[in-house]
Amino acid sequence: MRLTQLIAAGLVGAIAMPSLAAEVNVYSARQDALIAPLLEQFEETTGVKVNLITGKAEELLTRIKAEGAATPADLLITVDAGNLHRAKEAGVLQPIESALIESRVPEKLIDPGKEWVGLTLRARPIFYAKDRVDPSNLSTYEALTDAQWKGRICIRSSSNIYNQSMVASMIEANGEGATENWARGMVANFARKPTGGDTDQLRAVAAGQCDVAIANTYYYGRLLESKKPEDRAVTEALRVFWPNQDDRGVHVNISGAGYVKHAKNPKEAIQLLEFMVSDEAQAYYAEINHEYPVVDSARLSQTIESLGTYKADELNLGVLGTNNTRAVKVMDRADWQ
Repeated sequence: MRLTQLIAAGLVGAIAMPSLAAEVNVYSARQDALIAPLLEQFEETTGVKVNLITGKAEELLTRIKAEGAATPADLLITVDAGNLHRAKEAGVLQPIESALIESRVPEKLIDPGKEWVGLTLRARPIFYAKDRVDPSNLSTYEALTDAQWKGRICIRSSSNIYNQSMVASMIEANGEGATENWARGMVANFARKPTGGDTDQLRAVAAGQCDVAIANTYYYGRLLESKKPEDRAVTEALRVFWPNQDDRGVHVNISGAGYVKHAKNPKEAIQLLEFMVSDEAQAYYAEINHEYPVVDSARLSQTIESLGTYKADELNLGVLGTNNTRAVKVMDRADWQ
């Protein structure tokens, strides 16, 4: 559902429409279907033309680096704080100066140097087979190394940035040595060699190939809202469990945007970022992709609400990038393929 349709349906409020004549150039690792409708609404709302280039996160960062000062990019939109940190470390970003953004987005979702900002929040809890797992036996990520989970866990590979960031958060919480022991215990309890994406892990649990999986919530939301009966059947076989609720909280991450160092349209770039943290844009993201808003006042989708409430890790997500190299080495040593 496009943002204009959400407005018409009364799900979000109408937006004032000033008339401006300018443009902004966006490099986006997000799928067209998720980002283009929102950018179109920004154009309609402000009169600022958005030029969109999409691609894989690594490819877009390589392109910006190669283009140097001549890059047309004003904003880099991508997923995971780890990818945003890589852009920062590559020296292609600059600080975002916006009192509005700082007032609306929690500090933990903004780069300590203000070079990137979170636009949506995604949680990475445990999903379990409702007919084979007693949720009272679940507690924390750490407890998944217990002997009772031998041969029962599905999760994607160590090359996945989502898993790398989760491990990076655990290094910050528990230390590198303890996290390596945990990673070894996880590998020992895998039901199969890591393969596929988060959706594949959820399908595997529903199919009986494993009993628990770690996945981002929006993958479950997509299956839940699918028009295919076989997708909805997957969600009927699963339940969500929010781990670590008695200590640091469930691991969370973001999709976000970095402000490109050689932006040619700085005013418009900040204007677009401010639009994207408005209640209207945040409600659109929640509705279309079942991600959590980064702004507390934004409306949740019914799908998101159906998953219940949880306590999130309060870690500043900049740490996920800082600890990424250590996380990859930990997973390699643990033979997490």
